[in-house]
Amino acid sequence: MTVFINGRFVRRERARVSVFDRGFLYGDGLFETMRVHQGRLLVPALHLRRLKAGAEFLRIEIPLTLRELDRFARELVRRNRARDAVLRVNLSRGIGLRGYGPSGNETPTVVMSLHVAARPEEEPTVRRLATSSHRVNAGDPLLRHKTSNKLAHVLACAEAADAGADEALLLNTDGHVAEAASANVFWIRGREVRTPALDCGALPGITRGLVMEWSAALGLRVRECHAKPRELVAADAVFITLSSMGVVEAVSLDGRRLKRSPIVARLREAWRDALRRV
Repeated sequence: MTVFINGRFVRRERARVSVFDRGFLYGDGLFETMRVHQGRLLVPALHLRRLKAGAEFLRIEIPLTLRELDRFARELVRRNRARDAVLRVNLSRGIGLRGYGPSGNETPTVVMSLHVAARPEEEPTVRRLATSSHRVNAGDPLLRHKTSNKLAHVLACAEAADAGADEALLLNTDGHVAEAASANVFWIRGREVRTPALDCGALPGITRGLVMEWSAALGLRVRECHAKPRELVAADAVFITLSSMGVVEAVSLDGRRLKRSPIVARLREAWRDALRRV
């Protein structure tokens, strides 16, 4: 496999990042994951714009333009002859002085790598959820960016695995549903599709935004709100969204069976249509 690192394409075994890089030392950076289908990237512009917004918030200057990032990403896919895969972009502040405070003289690090993904028809279509004991801070502006520090999510995933579940449900410090450890959360009540508001601690996911558009196109009302876990249990269906797998229905929460709806299948088909059109 070929990896892109700081303007160069190198073999995976020769790709190196310094042990003094602030991304390694402090999680001082961002990342994006983009779906590759049939050798083509799905909505890369949306991912790169989110990366840019996060970099501006963290005051990291991306050493490449978004057009250059897009070109290098496509070239990486071509060189690896990737068909179905996930492309990951990592941006860190780079090497700087020891300590939390950035010196302002860092040279940011950009790495892109590819990871094999299943074909859409082979991907899991259902997930079991388990509520995590780890909470995210309601209203924390950092949670609106895909930062490299995801310890709460890592620990939540470990808890979910211990509980025999596939994915963790994260609540915020107010007890409201925020997101899943690696995905956004939606639920359906009648003809209404609901999802946590961003101030709950939800990441503004790329697939989240697409699903909101597709739901409206299907004549469904879309509402961002604050909800306790009991609302998911009472819903007509629950599903999660993520760039790597699109739309995945949740069949249980903490061992309790959840209702299912054909609307989720229609939204999953919208995801597959989007892949076919790239």
